Amino acid sequence: MTDLNASASTPWRAGVIQDFAKSELFDRTFEEGMMLVEETAGYLDGAGRHDSKILSRNAALAYATESMRLTTRLMQVASWLLVQRAVKEGEMAAEAACAESYRLAEEVAVAGAAVEELPYGLVNLLQRSERLYERVRHLDKRMYVEIAAEDAPRPVQAQFDRLAAAFGG
Repeated sequence: MTDLNASASTPWRAGVIQDFAKSELFDRTFEEGMMLVEETAGYLDGAGRHDSKILSRNAALAYATESMRLTTRLMQVASWLLVQRAVKEGEMAAEAACAESYRLAEEVAVAGAAVEELPYGLVNLLQRSERLYERVRHLDKRMYVEIAAEDAPRPVQAQFDRLAAAFGG
């Protein structure tokens, strides 16, 4: 595994992170994420409670499972966005945001939830949260994981460089 903190020491990488945090894309993504968190909380505490009470037993179980996945997914996204906002506002160094603990976790796929039996309100929130999660996951990989991989040592290239130096290449 690549040590993200070691690769974060390059100034251009910190600049990429700070530039994103100050971008319009970040502002829009942050606003969308926080609004979706609020909308989800409102649904699950309001109409969702009513919707879940009229479901069959199997559908109610699927509802409970999917609502937990939904809230977990949104909390991960919100946490990631709050780290980026902390960088933007100077409360956290861009290098600190590179810590592995701030990366998005892989989502766990759960088979068997019959989406057609779930209420429209929940399905709509699930789909929107999945799209947002994938966008944020893409940003996370581009800003932190892929850049770290570019900074990682390349032993084969190092051997070629030594050979070229030894033979005057």
